[in-house]
Amino acid sequence: MTTQPSGRPLTRASRRRRHVKLTFDKVSFMVVCLGLPLVIFIVLVISPFVQALYYSTTDWSGFTPYMNEIGLANFVQLFQDSTFLSALRNNVLLVIFVPIITLTLAFALACVITLGGPSMGRVRGLKGASFYRVVSFFPYAVPAIVIGLMWAQAFDPSVGLLNGVLSAVGLKGFAGFAWLGTATTALPVSMFVIVWGLIGFYAVVFIAAIKGIPAETYEAARIDGAGRLRMAVSITLPMIRDAVRTAYIYIGILALDAFVYMQALNPQGGPQYSTITMSQDLYVTAFTNGKFGYATAMGVVLAIVTLAFAGVVALVFRLWGGKAETEARA
Repeated sequence: MTTQPSGRPLTRASRRRRHVKLTFDKVSFMVVCLGLPLVIFIVLVISPFVQALYYSTTDWSGFTPYMNEIGLANFVQLFQDSTFLSALRNNVLLVIFVPIITLTLAFALACVITLGGPSMGRVRGLKGASFYRVVSFFPYAVPAIVIGLMWAQAFDPSVGLLNGVLSAVGLKGFAGFAWLGTATTALPVSMFVIVWGLIGFYAVVFIAAIKGIPAETYEAARIDGAGRLRMAVSITLPMIRDAVRTAYIYIGILALDAFVYMQALNPQGGPQYSTITMSQDLYVTAFTNGKFGYATAMGVVLAIVTLAFAGVVALVFRLWGGKAETEARA
């Protein structure tokens, strides 16, 4: 009997592992399917991030081959910069409210389309559900810059559609009201535009996830006397948890950027910088003020905040999933 160096007999699996030979096919598969993607990832993702970390510790202007090492001075200056702190605050508000509002409305719309319809018999959803899916997806098919410019015109204080409609129905106090030019309304209005542009897409995502839930599950719940709200909260939401988590991370990352929407609605950052975001501040600092080293430090902070957000969301949903599994076993 063949034995290992330790004196113990070799099992069949051990013999197979010892006799595995690297053939050309196996090596070529590893190189093409594993090595090449890894090299591309390192060159296009890891390398630029490392370069950004280096540039953030310099006073590079972006237009000269020379730069001086200044250590963490850029980061120290960042957290003493009132404009950047306003941008950071606005990004935090966006990442708190935009995902919650968008996904809540998208989930509600998806539940209405898929769980609506007759209260008796098989759960079929609303009649003409395909039409509602197509219509709800329309805003997402429009480029973000077009959405921003369109709503900027609608909110125009003098010729905007919104003030015209409000004045026509008797609300004369809104005549000439600057929705994007008032510090208290500029950010909420900007959030509304972002939500309007994204809600249809995530509704379609949730509809697709809900379609994967067996109809028998809803029928059993209906027999037990569960209403539509109860089915949505207690059955649908836990069973599409993975789709909700992915959507939350993606929309949160978009909210942390939101450059296109904010640049179209308020390119100067709004009154008292009430709508400026870190990406807008970064853009102006780099391409207007010529401070690429300082702007790169902003980018590094934005990347760290984004990674932290994704980590927190993943942790929260992991705990939610563990709790749901524990309750299911009980």
